Amino acid sequence: MKSSIKLILVLFVLVTLGENLQAQGLKMPQASTTQTVSQAFGLGKIDLTYARPSMKGRKIFGALEPFDKVWRTGANSATVIKFSDAVKVEGKDLPAGEYALFTIPGKTEWTIIFNKGTKEWGSYTYSEANDVLRVKVKPTTLKDKVETFTIQFANISDTAADLQLSWENTLVNVKLTTSVAERLMGSIAEAMKGEKKPYFQAAQYYYSNGKDLKTALAWMNEAEKQMTDAPWVKLWKARVQLKMGDKVGAAKTAKEGLDIATRIKNEEYVRLNTQLIEQTKK
Repeated sequence: MKSSIKLILVLFVLVTLGENLQAQGLKMPQASTTQTVSQAFGLGKIDLTYARPSMKGRKIFGALEPFDKVWRTGANSATVIKFSDAVKVEGKDLPAGEYALFTIPGKTEWTIIFNKGTKEWGSYTYSEANDVLRVKVKPTTLKDKVETFTIQFANISDTAADLQLSWENTLVNVKLTTSVAERLMGSIAEAMKGEKKPYFQAAQYYYSNGKDLKTALAWMNEAEKQMTDAPWVKLWKARVQLKMGDKVGAAKTAKEGLDIATRIKNEEYVRLNTQLIEQTKK
């Protein structure tokens, strides 16, 4: 009880001091600077805001940040992460929404917590009752030290990404996945009912994701009618033809794309259509 009262008094003094300094027009540098990271993911986006403490010669995990205790995953206010779409975290479902990102560091295992308490200062009033999801991951040891606590996204693809936490000699990797195929197929089907049909984009998606190539080719033919002077359309149509095994057709289409690109002086598509022509000779 006494420790709780003492903590409240300390926080009150800090807040009051900050307000007084602000009222006097005095700006003070933050000991732990705030960073916001935004990452496009699937058909949506992830936004993350956290404060970044530094080592400053201190021992971190197992000392400054004790093992087996809930940590705010940064400094100052609780770290907040927002998902515009539902995702899976380490294979477990997490609905779209805004969450506080708490963690429980351990020597051989970390617990990653997504909690409703996004307005908290630190983890002092953390409540397990507000947990939405918990997952466990194994930390790895880094050869080189990370001076300032860092959260970043890595290994990003259309449907997957890694949320990485690194500080001192510790790296924690949390796997995120999202499903886009069903939603995209539904969106494409709906768009094809409209007046402005996205033939080119739809055909690209079909080609890139192993869908029906005959449909992709039919859509590329329609895209050619919409964009008669576009070397990129020729390139992608040639890619579809080549994937279908039609080397002669692919070479012819890529040559048409090369001629257009040469005429409009688009060096990138001169190069890409030339490369595709060479591929048809193998």
